[in-house]
Amino acid sequence: MIRYALACENGHGFESWFPSSESYDDQVARGLVSCPHCGSVKVTKQVMAPSLGASRERFETPAAPVPMVAEPERRLRELLRAVRRELTESAEHVGPRFAEEARRIHYGEAEGRAIYGEASAEEARALVDEGIEVAPLPVLPDDRN
Repeated sequence: MIRYALACENGHGFESWFPSSESYDDQVARGLVSCPHCGSVKVTKQVMAPSLGASRERFETPAAPVPMVAEPERRLRELLRAVRRELTESAEHVGPRFAEEARRIHYGEAEGRAIYGEASAEEARALVDEGIEVAPLPVLPDDRN
């Protein structure tokens, strides 16, 4: 994780954590990093002095970063969470038997119903190749923590 001191076009200073410098560059280019004070997505890195000679505690895992997410992405994440919640509340969880159960439903060997579960990428591709409609449930970065 990398902590950057940032500033927006209006001169507001703030800090944020990123998994890598490439991640920072990508998020800024996509307008996903915004100023927590005014919402501007025109942000730049500021000069930071390295922390040298720090005690061992300073090298422990940092507290979870607070992501700076632009409003459009925040709304999209809320929508995806709502879709995931609706699907998981209204469908049957079949766990690792997903591919098998999807085939049984498709071929009329089991009652037609909404299901969700786990499948490998290869299993999902095979289902699609067979003409069985499947879609991944969205998993957002916040959901993995």
